[in-house]
Amino acid sequence: MAAGISVKHGLLRNKTSLYRALHRQISPSSVCPQRAAGVQHVRAASSATTDSQTYCMELVRSRDYDGYVSSLLLPEEARRSSLALRAFNVELAQVKDSVSQKTIGLMRMKFWKAAIEEIYRDEPPNQPVSAELWRAVRKHYLTKRWLLRIITERETGLDDRAYRNLQELETYSENTQSSLVYLLLECLGLKNVHADHAASHIGKAQGIVTCLRATPYHSSRRKVYLPMDVCMLHGASQEDFIRGSREQNVRDVVYDIASQAHVHLQHARSFSNNVPKAANLAFLQTVVLEDYLQRVRRADFDIFHPSLKNRNPLVPFQLYLRSWKKSY
Repeated sequence: MAAGISVKHGLLRNKTSLYRALHRQISPSSVCPQRAAGVQHVRAASSATTDSQTYCMELVRSRDYDGYVSSLLLPEEARRSSLALRAFNVELAQVKDSVSQKTIGLMRMKFWKAAIEEIYRDEPPNQPVSAELWRAVRKHYLTKRWLLRIITERETGLDDRAYRNLQELETYSENTQSSLVYLLLECLGLKNVHADHAASHIGKAQGIVTCLRATPYHSSRRKVYLPMDVCMLHGASQEDFIRGSREQNVRDVVYDIASQAHVHLQHARSFSNNVPKAANLAFLQTVVLEDYLQRVRRADFDIFHPSLKNRNPLVPFQLYLRSWKKSY
């Protein structure tokens, strides 16, 4: 009996060993190396695509939260491309603050110019934002000129000086922020002259408000970028902003600049009757701009007021409501 059991166990062990041997010999790689390599390539490509998408999403969420929420409210076919464009914008925007020398910043801008050229040759660099941008370009046939214009204008911004006048700030905003909105409209499949006019003004308002919002941060680093002509008009020096002055002349500077942003928002809304409803989703950022302008007004244009340091928790809900109404 024991011998029988031993024999059975021996046969079982032999069968198991045979199975393992056959499994090792008849593996996908031994049967069809090309197919196995193809499967591995597809899996690697899929993983890389997921990684690049996640990278862009996290980058935008951490550095441009309002843009992140706005992107999530877009139709599914435009959502991922919007995040890619905003990630591209963040990458360029943070160059100025992340380099110690202008030469290094110029090298990064040169990389992105070359990357755009390679993207349009269907040879994107092995970099997550470039990979996602390439996908967006192929899907929506995005205009190359807008992407290059953003890079060129960001490159001029590396000079690290204040804007000479309000018009110079508006030009910078048009070439950076407005160009981004034009691209968002293309992601939505829209080409409309009235939508373009609205996008131009919204971009200018966005650039002006961004300059104001960043002033406390820049001042803490002893840098001031507010238009010099407006500062001189009210007798406010750069040192006043560096010290965090809350005097009336500093508030007057903020009032004038904020008023110009408000004017651009009003101009943008003057086209609303002729702008396609679908285009309004590209203009959701107006909610954020309007919120900041209202809060700075309630603070009596004291740009260093503590209430302006915190994000309004109601903004995401307001963005959702505006997207549901399809208005801006």
